[in-house]
Amino acid sequence: MASSYFLLLTAVLALVSWQATASDPGPLQDFCVADNSSRVLVNGFVCKDPKDVKVEDFFLAAKLDMPRDTKTNKVGSNVTLINVMRIPGLNTLGISLARIDYAPLGENPPHTHPRATEILAVLEGTLYVGFVTSNPENKFLSKELKEGDVFVFPQGLIHFQFNPNPYKPTVAIAALSSQNPGAITIANAVFGSKPMIPDDVLAKAFQVEKNTVDWLQAQFWADNHN
Repeated sequence: MASSYFLLLTAVLALVSWQATASDPGPLQDFCVADNSSRVLVNGFVCKDPKDVKVEDFFLAAKLDMPRDTKTNKVGSNVTLINVMRIPGLNTLGISLARIDYAPLGENPPHTHPRATEILAVLEGTLYVGFVTSNPENKFLSKELKEGDVFVFPQGLIHFQFNPNPYKPTVAIAALSSQNPGAITIANAVFGSKPMIPDDVLAKAFQVEKNTVDWLQAQFWADNHN
């Protein structure tokens, strides 16, 4: 009988333990406004003393209703990210926001968010979007979105948005499940790293000649110094 009780208790404890680790821990206080003056390094930001918190810690006059310049880069897009660096009150809340402007035929090129899932809604225009699943299948899922449509990009997966209209711009708004989602643009990271990845490594990986890699690296080298 004692053995049966022990087995039952073990099963219950295992179930409770599994449930306890099945999701992110919730906040233990109302807020944790980032103290950007602190020299302490943690996974996130140290909390400001609640007595020093002001309403401005939760506010930013971002003017997200205003169009952004999409002519300053080669891909024809402009991402306005509102994260914890811009609103300290986002610290520990696990969310951020972005407005994305696309020129005609502009794109937000293939990239990943290592710390966030993204949900995107088209406000104006159309978008062709897609993402690729992880190895070994590398399945490509894509969709053309119209105004009011919504699409989800799972955390960490390579994804993109492209405006297929040659005449009209597109505007989208995105929410991300991290106060600081991060972004790794694939082409920039691979061909524009500092210092550069050796061209023989990239030539082997992409199965191309070294002079092709050198040409690609030169394009991103120029971008990095503009």
